[in-house]
Amino acid sequence: MNLKKILTWAGIALLLFFLITQPTQSAGLVTNILNTLKGAAEALITFVRQLF
Repeated sequence: MNLKKILTWAGIALLLFFLITQPTQSAGLVTNILNTLKGAAEALITFVRQLF
């Protein structure tokens, strides 16, 4: 079996395990990641607007 395929399935299994055993922490983690991405996107938009 391909190593990439094995690692992909292992990652999916780990993610599912984390989501099932600790749903509250998982939701908090996803919220933090989305807030970070939102802040980065807003900073990039502000930068581009300042150029023009």
